[in-house]
Amino acid sequence: AVVSTQSTGHLPKPVLLHSTFLPALQGAQTKMSSSDGVSTIEMCDTPKKIKTKINKHAFSGGKTSVEEHREHGGDTSVDVSYHYLRFFEPSDERLAQIKEQYESGVLLTGELKKLLIDNITEYVKEFQERRAMVTPDVLEKFMSRHPMDL
Repeated sequence: AVVSTQSTGHLPKPVLLHSTFLPALQGAQTKMSSSDGVSTIEMCDTPKKIKTKINKHAFSGGKTSVEEHREHGGDTSVDVSYHYLRFFEPSDERLAQIKEQYESGVLLTGELKKLLIDNITEYVKEFQERRAMVTPDVLEKFMSRHPMDL
């Protein structure tokens, strides 16, 4: 039952929330844990740390050799770098192009990981710059109680 917003002054509650989460770097079959240190990209990671984590730990859908990958292509359904790019690549057209190139063997696993490293490093850098602008005064003002007009 929907509660009337006129009588209570409150907005109706949602009945369903759908959330999609990033997989752990080691793949969807593993659990992401901040205590692990290598299963996540953290917003405080340096560019070097991001590069190392992705290159060493991101599960790949690529083949065992360059020749085999060029012939058969990679599997985007299990490739963690591709799954992360689904969140961080702003262009749907570019993402479709990356998928086609990887699955056809034109784009190698290392090249796909490099695309993710560049993309996510920029995202984290921008976040860190914005976070640095949050002073204790800004935080105090944000957290203080103030009247809301509904």
